[in-house]
Amino acid sequence: MKIEIKIDTQIDEPYITICVSKLTPAIQAAISLLQQENEQILTGTANNKVHIIEPNSVIVIRTEGKELVLYSDDGNRVIMSKPLYELEQQLGDDFIRISKSAIINPRKIRNIEASFNGTMEIELILGIKEVISRNYKKIFKERLGV
Repeated sequence: MKIEIKIDTQIDEPYITICVSKLTPAIQAAISLLQQENEQILTGTANNKVHIIEPNSVIVIRTEGKELVLYSDDGNRVIMSKPLYELEQQLGDDFIRISKSAIINPRKIRNIEASFNGTMEIELILGIKEVISRNYKKIFKERLGV
């Protein structure tokens, strides 16, 4: 494998270009490692305190009334200040949008059940239930390979 590194003091944000004839598991692993380097922490509030949340601990982020709420696998429920679309972009491909009002961590899914009206219901860890709307069902199935 040929590796070329260019150091340019004029570049504000580093970027990487990978040229391959096919995507191999080794290349995918390298991409995942590089994406983790760019991973950011999340912050939210609960009980008048700011909480720092690791992205891999997130179960679901969803709207509840006028609030955007994040549930983490340690049982915390925190209020987020950023809009859902910004959090979706920040979390990247490791999370899946399942409706206008929710994104989930697919690694936290317990089971999925088809519903009679064309939607799907998922149960996440800690017993959290969400509905995958018809508009997002196709993308969800593709991402999980279902």
